[in-house]
Amino acid sequence: MVGGDFVVFIPLIILLILYFMYCMLMHYESRTLWSGVGFFGLSMMTIITTFFYAFYYSETITHYPLIMDIGVLLAVVAILVILFFPLATIIMFFVEGIKVIKHGGLKLTNLLSLGFAIGLFVYLFVGPIFFKSSNKIMTVLYAIISFTVFYFLSVLASYCLSAFLNTFHLFKKRKLDYIIVLGAGIKGEQVTPLLASRIDKGIEILKKNPKALLIMSGGQGKGEDIPEGEAMARYAINKGIDESKILIENKSTNTKENLLFSSKLMTKESPRVGLVTTSYHVFRALILAKKLGIRCIGFGSVTKWYFTLNALIREFMGYLSMTWKKHSIVIILYSIFVVIFSIVR
Repeated sequence: MVGGDFVVFIPLIILLILYFMYCMLMHYESRTLWSGVGFFGLSMMTIITTFFYAFYYSETITHYPLIMDIGVLLAVVAILVILFFPLATIIMFFVEGIKVIKHGGLKLTNLLSLGFAIGLFVYLFVGPIFFKSSNKIMTVLYAIISFTVFYFLSVLASYCLSAFLNTFHLFKKRKLDYIIVLGAGIKGEQVTPLLASRIDKGIEILKKNPKALLIMSGGQGKGEDIPEGEAMARYAINKGIDESKILIENKSTNTKENLLFSSKLMTKESPRVGLVTTSYHVFRALILAKKLGIRCIGFGSVTKWYFTLNALIREFMGYLSMTWKKHSIVIILYSIFVVIFSIVR
């Protein structure tokens, strides 16, 4: 009897061990896609464990109608979410994609949300009709395309979840030594609303870390009268920040240089660094910082939702450009397996 009682607690013990391992991952190195994958896996394990105990104690639960009703309601909601999530995603990206074009004009970079929605719609609803054939080549091709779509959608979901999780910090956001604010385009000598939101976020974090220094990072691009770093510093000073609390990095032309050149301005050993950029850009910037050996945590400033979705697709494409080799290996290996299986079957 005692042994049987212990066996019942094994799923709970395993779940607690997984929670501990995930907490360790997030504490020591959260700048990885595994933060999102781990969170999703942990959520699924929690649901499975909950169902296990609900089934095991089903006779007891039947005596509590309210718990039964809540369980049924949650199950119905979960089923509806699973059924309608793909269509809801398509509609959301389509509507927000139209807004991007409306506000930003018909440019290639503004077509990402709309293109994603159309591509997903074609795959889910047109693809099965087009590839409906007994032809072995078409079947193999559809299997490879389906796996590729599913794989990259899974990576995208993990990327988005990881990006979201890396903007939350329970214990790390205090006692920072440096706060790097990444630049964006300016008009003449004036910061844009997008860049202003980044600087405001940096100032907000500085007020919680009064001993830290702000590093305004950004060089001078086309159509800019002064380097972005200098325009950012002026904006912060006008907001009441003491000039002695600001360091200016004015040579960088991209995110990698932002991080590399800013790190050279840090004089403290093993500094605690906060990285501020727009929310959709945080995770890719953190991955770049990791590659450069810069330990830091990320903070995201808010922008319009329609712009965030479009920019998130762009950032994901940027992430794929950094990691394309390992993703290509996965697709190639699966393709080889499918071709061999179709031949020997």
